[in-house]
Amino acid sequence: MSDRRGLLIILSSPSGAGKSTLANRLRSWDEGLKFSVSATTRAPRPGEEHGREYYFMSEDNFRQQVTEGEMLEHAHVFGNFYGSPAGPVRDTIESGRDVLFDVDWQGEIQIRNSDLGKHALSIFILPPSIRELRRRLETRGQDSVDTISKRMLKSWDEISHWGYYDYVLVNDDLDQTEEKLRTIISAERMRRIQQPNLQAHVRTLQSEFEEMS
Repeated sequence: MSDRRGLLIILSSPSGAGKSTLANRLRSWDEGLKFSVSATTRAPRPGEEHGREYYFMSEDNFRQQVTEGEMLEHAHVFGNFYGSPAGPVRDTIESGRDVLFDVDWQGEIQIRNSDLGKHALSIFILPPSIRELRRRLETRGQDSVDTISKRMLKSWDEISHWGYYDYVLVNDDLDQTEEKLRTIISAERMRRIQQPNLQAHVRTLQSEFEEMS
C-alpha cells in the first residue's frame, strides 16, 4: 500500500477565471497528478481513443453504472450522458496519486456525497471582477460575441455556489494563485485519512511503549 492515498481534487470556476491554465500548471508541478477521464454515451470522434479522451459506453451500460453507484458524478448534456467512473479513480488514489476533476458545482456535490467523498478536496476559482472576467473572455479570442454573452450570463449562477467549496481563491495574480493551490494541496495530502499507514505505526509505538513499561 502507498504511504498515502491520493486526493480527488475538484477545480471549478466560471469560464475565463483561469481554471484550465491553473490545472495545466498543477500537472506540470506534479507529473503524477492524473486528470480524470470521463465516460460518455456519445460516439467517438475521429482520433479519439477509448480510455484516453473518454470512456465510451452504451446508454444501458452507463445507466447501470449510475444505478450501482459506480459513477462519482454524472449529467445529461445535449442528448448524451457524461460522468466520472469510480473504478479508475479508486485505483488511482489507492496507488497514492491525486486525480484532478474539472466539474461544476453540481458535480462537486455529487462527488462529495459519493463513497470517495471523504478524500475530496474542492477549490473554487473566482475572478477579481466581472469586468475582468469579460475582458479575459474577449481577449482569448476563442468565442463569438454571442457565445461570450451566454458565458457571462451563466457565470453568476456558477459563482453563486462558491459556498459549497472547501477553499475559494480570487485569481487576481496567476502566479500567486498557483502558489496558493500548491500550498493547499500539499497540506491536504497530510490529512490523517490520507495516510493509511498511520494506524499501524501507532500500534508499533504502543507495542514499544508496553515493552518498556
